[in-house]
Amino acid sequence: MEASHPLDVYSQIVSGVAGRLTPKVASLRVPQRGSRGGTGESLGSGVVFTGDGFLLTNAHVVGQANDGTAAFSDGTSIPFRVVGADPLSDLAVLRANGETPAPAELGEADQLVVGQLVVAVGNPLGLAGSVTAGVVSALGRSLPARGRVIEDVIQTDAALNPGNSGGALADSQARVVGINTAVAGVGLGLAVPVNATTRKIISALMADGRVRRAYLGLAMMPGPVPAAWRERLGRQTGLLVAQVVSGGPADRAGLRAGDLLLTVAGQPVAVSQDLQRQMFSEAIGRPLAITVMRNGALVDVIAEPAELVAA
Repeated sequence: MEASHPLDVYSQIVSGVAGRLTPKVASLRVPQRGSRGGTGESLGSGVVFTGDGFLLTNAHVVGQANDGTAAFSDGTSIPFRVVGADPLSDLAVLRANGETPAPAELGEADQLVVGQLVVAVGNPLGLAGSVTAGVVSALGRSLPARGRVIEDVIQTDAALNPGNSGGALADSQARVVGINTAVAGVGLGLAVPVNATTRKIISALMADGRVRRAYLGLAMMPGPVPAAWRERLGRQTGLLVAQVVSGGPADRAGLRAGDLLLTVAGQPVAVSQDLQRQMFSEAIGRPLAITVMRNGALVDVIAEPAELVAA
């Protein structure tokens, strides 16, 4: 028997994911009002993720709008309202006013590896049900795109175009591991990961329509643990404090520029996302134990994060 060409297996995976996800990804039309009073429309994609009509998309797709229309691959068109949007994560939750397809399964982006196959499903340039495939090019990126900084994103070479924003990035099992959010350049697509942090954001948007975040008032970057301490601490890096906002919670707690954060609430921190995962509503106004290295010694401080106020 003649052996199957490897491309056949690849094609089967991609077409299988496309078949399962395409009905669950809507083409969104969102009315927008311009700064000079003019009106227009933004296009994007949205993913059904619950059985009672909630969709996930990008905050920049909905902008300041309160409603819009979702069109599905079977030809149905349903109005929706914007439940809540979070520009810092570029996520928004919508609620359809009508029956929607069965929900897509949300996966776990923290289990992705570089080089893994991913499939993007969306509606680029208004072309409904478009599918592209590629690999995970990098993880944990922090890249500027369309005038904002997108944190902790998945980078993929799966082709993305305007209108893909808000669509699904899926693994080979058709589990949604990311929400496509931007095109940063030729061959460079970005997606917000679906993980424990974004699940908190989604839950907050569904419940309250907004995300409350805690604030310490620190500017940080990864920094090396002194060689003499690496074996004892069992780690190579921490978070180096580059700046402390005057009068902020960190300043009041006694943190200083040059401190190396090692643990926050008993959890190791090595990249900014390690800290941001803890900066949600439950941390606001509550004592937060922080261990830092300062001048070759370990120092413990207690900070009380304030609520981050949107500019």
